[in-house]
Amino acid sequence: MDINVKLNEEMVAAAKSQNKIRLSAIRMIKAAMHNKEINLMRPLNESESLQVLSSMIKQRKDSIEQFAKGGRNDLVEKEEAELKVVQEFMPAQMSEDEVDSVIKKAIAEAGAVSIKDMGKVMKILIPRLTGVADGKIVGEKVKLFLSN
Repeated sequence: MDINVKLNEEMVAAAKSQNKIRLSAIRMIKAAMHNKEINLMRPLNESESLQVLSSMIKQRKDSIEQFAKGGRNDLVEKEEAELKVVQEFMPAQMSEDEVDSVIKKAIAEAGAVSIKDMGKVMKILIPRLTGVADGKIVGEKVKLFLSN
């Protein structure tokens, strides 16, 4: 199902059930996607939509960490609730073994032999793993594989 259709359906359902946090989070997702469409001056494809969602997840995780350090538990709870809603629109995450397999294939494709080739490998991996694996973990794994 197209993500915009799903977002619209979920927004209507959240409004009817008067779930304010969910409604707010869905509106935030729609706004972020709309802003990206404006920047690109065309509708988003699925990969670009997943990139928007991934960046929103990363922002929420960073905010949760910062608010926790600052002792703002009220804001931590709000961000965690938003994070759960955003994650609902992401595809299922790959297992660690699947990610390792994709990384090894990309390293072979790029002909990478050292850590200096990490950029080439990441260029191949980003479109393949966006939305289905955490980019920070992927980067760490690529470094590990290339340094061995």
